[in-house]
Amino acid sequence: MGGLGSALIAVFALMGAPLFIVILAAAMLGFYGSEIPLTVIAIEMYRIVETPMLLALPLFTFAGYILAESGLSTRLVRLTEAALGWLPGGLALVAFVTCAFFTAFTGASGVTIVAIGALLYPALQQGGYSERFSLGLVTTSGSLGLLLAPSLPLILYGVLVQQMDLGVEFTIQDLFLAGLMPALLMIVLLTLYTVVTQGRVAPVRDGPRPSIRKALWAMRWELPLPVVVLGGIYSGFFAVSEAAAITALFVLIVEVGIYREITFKELPRITRDAMVMVGGILLILAVSLAFTNFLVDAEVPQWLFEQVQRVVESPLAFLLLLNIILLALGAILDIFSALIIMIPLIVPVALQFGIHPVHLGIIFLANMQIGYFTPPVGMNLFIASYRFKKPVSELYRATLPFMAVLMVALGLITYIPWLSLGLIID
Repeated sequence: MGGLGSALIAVFALMGAPLFIVILAAAMLGFYGSEIPLTVIAIEMYRIVETPMLLALPLFTFAGYILAESGLSTRLVRLTEAALGWLPGGLALVAFVTCAFFTAFTGASGVTIVAIGALLYPALQQGGYSERFSLGLVTTSGSLGLLLAPSLPLILYGVLVQQMDLGVEFTIQDLFLAGLMPALLMIVLLTLYTVVTQGRVAPVRDGPRPSIRKALWAMRWELPLPVVVLGGIYSGFFAVSEAAAITALFVLIVEVGIYREITFKELPRITRDAMVMVGGILLILAVSLAFTNFLVDAEVPQWLFEQVQRVVESPLAFLLLLNIILLALGAILDIFSALIIMIPLIVPVALQFGIHPVHLGIIFLANMQIGYFTPPVGMNLFIASYRFKKPVSELYRATLPFMAVLMVALGLITYIPWLSLGLIID
């Protein structure tokens, strides 16, 4: 019965059954085979209600959807261009910084390509960058903000690992701090690559420098948001859930009440879209907690660790193997599905190799970030292809140099734990 049930679940998964159904069916089959009452699944699913951090997910998602619908993208591009556009390679740096912050706050890499890319792609070409370089830059920059607060994948990773009771304590604030230096490293390496390869083409953007005073005035209501919210989180003055509530209220007042770029009639639609996404994440998260409990009871992580030890013995070799697996998964799975499926399996194994869960989380998300534009089916490749009306094969060629640069960054992040842990461990 167990073999037949597993085969049926695999068939349903291949046929495109919703992820939460596949995970729930696997959990039910596992508990049934272990002769454990299936009521334990409902108990495990209820645990999600008792997670205070879970309040941050819907609130940050709602704020992100509001910002994505507003004119923030235009104002943010103007401000970063005024502040950084005069530097050698400055226009590319504008793209990297703008996309990173926009993705961090909206939580959607694809939205960044559509909203920010529409502004930056023609500007890069007018600044002297080649079409292929501009395409590659915009496509790869769309996922740069996944390591920056208040990134939803960072929060979800923290919630998942904290529910596993692994004996290693950390906070969501620790994850937010851990992502700062790796994200900065990626932006710096990408900028250096741009200056080295494109510096002679466009050392400084031609034309009058935009007025930084006007750009600051245009964003006068939005500029306090990252300062207050992120400053409150990093200093420990706000809990993450409190910061999420402040962010949602602040964004609502500014974009609806002050700028009036979003009408009250549009709010129900935006709220519905945001909560549909949150509902899907929470449903998958709830059933994954039950499945994780089964894996722990069945000692699957311990068995997996023993199997891995037969192939690799050192943490360095394990991390190399992990990166290869995660890059492949990132190219075929969305980031939330990858988190739900892989975290219960790899975190206990990584702990056996002495890898800190915060460091592991940054490695995981850095891989997923690259996976967004990894051929052949990286999601950003198809979004950029549709948005800029270019063949996907052209996007493959355009993104490969940027992928190589980010792979160097990934190697440094993986094998220099201090980059992730330096700000949280004395």
